[in-house]
Amino acid sequence: MKHIVRWIVIVAMVFAAFGLAAAPRDGIEVRLSMPNPVLHGDVDVTVTVTITNTTRHPVKLLRWQLPSEELEGALFNIERDGVAVTYTGPLIKRPAPGPDDQMRLDPGQSLNYQVELTSAYDLSRNGRYTIEYLSRGAHGAQSATLRSEKLYLWLEGRSAKAKRPPPPPPPDGNISYTGNCSASQQTILQSAVVNAKDYSGSSTGYLGGLSFSTPRYAEWFGAYTPDRRATAYDHFVKLTDAFTTKPLTLDCKCKKPYYAYVYPVQPYKIYLCRVFWSAPAIGTDSQAGTLIHEMSHFTVVAGTDDWAYGQVAARTLADTYPDKALDNADNHEYFAENTPDLP
Repeated sequence: MKHIVRWIVIVAMVFAAFGLAAAPRDGIEVRLSMPNPVLHGDVDVTVTVTITNTTRHPVKLLRWQLPSEELEGALFNIERDGVAVTYTGPLIKRPAPGPDDQMRLDPGQSLNYQVELTSAYDLSRNGRYTIEYLSRGAHGAQSATLRSEKLYLWLEGRSAKAKRPPPPPPPDGNISYTGNCSASQQTILQSAVVNAKDYSGSSTGYLGGLSFSTPRYAEWFGAYTPDRRATAYDHFVKLTDAFTTKPLTLDCKCKKPYYAYVYPVQPYKIYLCRVFWSAPAIGTDSQAGTLIHEMSHFTVVAGTDDWAYGQVAARTLADTYPDKALDNADNHEYFAENTPDLP
């Protein structure tokens, strides 16, 4: 009987695998497909993502809502037998989106991407997987939100030898540098760590004594409840502990137009990028705030995501989706920076 049930499921998956698209959101249809929904052995898992403008007018899409040769965000929700699969790729702090970050999709036009998933998600185990494309919101730009229906996949014969993140080094509190950080860069980073520690410590003290909503809390985390306040407090306790006691590795090799990025399952290494070096030491979108943003991404700290970039989008997120604000790295950064100064 178990074999019969299993093959019924596989047959259903075969029909599904020819392509699944959600009802168009904002006129954009996202379809996932793959030639075979049953894969054997330690093979890569690659899906085709087709994005189509079903409207009669052009639409704008954020470039980082779309797949690329290397995933730069958790654009897929993947579950194995109903349990969420860990995303192991980078999470990036970007500037607020501008015109150059958007692309035009004409009426009827489609974009096709081949996306290899095993390099950014833990697909090392056998089981029944569901794969769903879900862009992380518009980030304050006037662009569509992208979402697909779930695609079903069966993996068999995996040897569970997929890459595992290395265990964190012992907590000796030292700062180390990789990626050829110059002497001047190391000096800047030492000051940034001190300022980030001050930001996180003062934020912890503020939240620890909070029993009601304040302008500062409401600005960045939205509607006050005791449970939400407790979540924010717990995040900053862990941020403060990370900056105070954990061995931080800072890497200077990134030349891309970002502030920084991390791999959330590889604490406590932060990659600093081009925009970071021209940011102010403290204040809005500062070097210290960037470290708060990135440190919050680590799953052993706060496990935040990137739902919105920039103060305008972060305020809107707090006002409309306070639970997502508590899961958004920029909201933690702006709460800590507190510019403009709010009581």
